[in-house]
Amino acid sequence: MRGSVYYQSAELIKVIFVEGAKKTERVDKTHPHYQCITSYKTAKAYREVFNNFFHYLREHWKIKDPLLITGEMVASYMEYKSEYHVSKQYLEKISSAMAKLEIALKRHTLSKYGEAGDYDFSVRQKILDSSRDLKLVADNYHNRTYKHPHVLIASLTQPEHRIAATIQHEGGARIEGVTLIKSDQLHGIRFDSITGTDKGVIFTKEKGGKEGDVLVSTTTYNRLLHHLQTNKHFKINRQKYSHDIRTTCEKIGISAEGSHGLRWNFAKRRMMEYAKAGYTYEQSLQAVSWEMKHNRASITTHYLGGF
Repeated sequence: MRGSVYYQSAELIKVIFVEGAKKTERVDKTHPHYQCITSYKTAKAYREVFNNFFHYLREHWKIKDPLLITGEMVASYMEYKSEYHVSKQYLEKISSAMAKLEIALKRHTLSKYGEAGDYDFSVRQKILDSSRDLKLVADNYHNRTYKHPHVLIASLTQPEHRIAATIQHEGGARIEGVTLIKSDQLHGIRFDSITGTDKGVIFTKEKGGKEGDVLVSTTTYNRLLHHLQTNKHFKINRQKYSHDIRTTCEKIGISAEGSHGLRWNFAKRRMMEYAKAGYTYEQSLQAVSWEMKHNRASITTHYLGGF
């Protein structure tokens, strides 16, 4: 589907908006108005979600055609939003909008190509359930930490994917911080007073334009340095990387938590390192939050459930 984000969202809203459609028609699977919406207010709210989602896809997935959207992208977007503790109502609205987007894409492809596209965004409900009441860690909590992250990383099929996953695990980088790394982002070796060891410094720019250093082991840093000595830059395909993690998890028999799960491992480990270095719990929360390119200390508690 060509056109701007706003044109695309308008076209997709059109196929699911039917003014005056009766409720009996909207719940009847045999009726043409099945699952349509009738409220202008609802249509406007969903279209705003579509716009934001499509902008996200263009920036982070390099996807300009909504017909290429997958359930994995929907999950990634909802996780992206929930990381900042958006309100439960807002995440529920996103989930509802994603359900309608699935219907709109099927209707659009059916009318254009004579066959409905194979879209399945049911993962949205799983993400919604696991993200509810994020401040109440004991309630509705889904711990995404990998129990054996080193096994997962070592089992990835591509060497570049193993480097990217290690950077996320050791330094807490988001996925957009490891999909493209240039030589000028390597800032040498620095002594880490928290662990009392030398660490390699990688400067990254991540979600929302937030910039900062990611600290990794000297071994990982040197692997990345070696790669950049023989290649123009370090670059991986985000979709292929995510697919490698998911299929590898299935192969080795562990729950697939995406690359973001490696940040959970980082947060837990780094909190313990700060504690051993004599920092208070509150000081550790704030320090780890900054290292993960957040502002509020409270966000770190999102990552601190038990195994």
